Amino acid sequence: NLAKRPEMMVDLLYWRDVKTTGVVFGAALLLLLSLTVCSIVSVSSYIGLALLSVTICFRIYKGILQAIQKSDDGHPFKQYLDQDVALSEDVVHKYSDLALAKLNKSICELRRLFLVEDLIDSIKFAGLMWILTYVGSLFNGLTILILGEEQSHVFKTILTLAQIDHYLALVNNQVKDVVGK
Repeated sequence: NLAKRPEMMVDLLYWRDVKTTGVVFGAALLLLLSLTVCSIVSVSSYIGLALLSVTICFRIYKGILQAIQKSDDGHPFKQYLDQDVALSEDVVHKYSDLALAKLNKSICELRRLFLVEDLIDSIKFAGLMWILTYVGSLFNGLTILILGEEQSHVFKTILTLAQIDHYLALVNNQVKDVVGK
């Protein structure tokens, strides 16, 4: 399942399954908008309470149905309770090693920039930080995340237009060849 994650992200960005993509991006947008109003602790608690309310109501509903129909179907979530959800050590080591490598590379790069190993790179970094102070005064982090999430919807349109431009150029070249002959 972990190997399919990049494919799943591409499927989401290309809107190959409109229903799933709509749910994922809608939920992400709702979460980000909720975070602009409430704290992360409140939003997490509300999400947990909503999920718990749904599962408790479903469990009670299935229990009542089993009592009325006098069936012995068992626990409605049994198949999920029986699944192994523990992470293997190999997966944890693989991703922690990747995270550690990226963290170490970032720390070395920041050390290089802040201790002015290369003057030009440090000046460029200072310019970027200066620009980010203005961006930070205009937007908070959540607003930037919301804008980024919304731009991912535009990603599909841009890719589609790029493909159309490719085929349009091929047709244009064919027309030029015919007119030239």
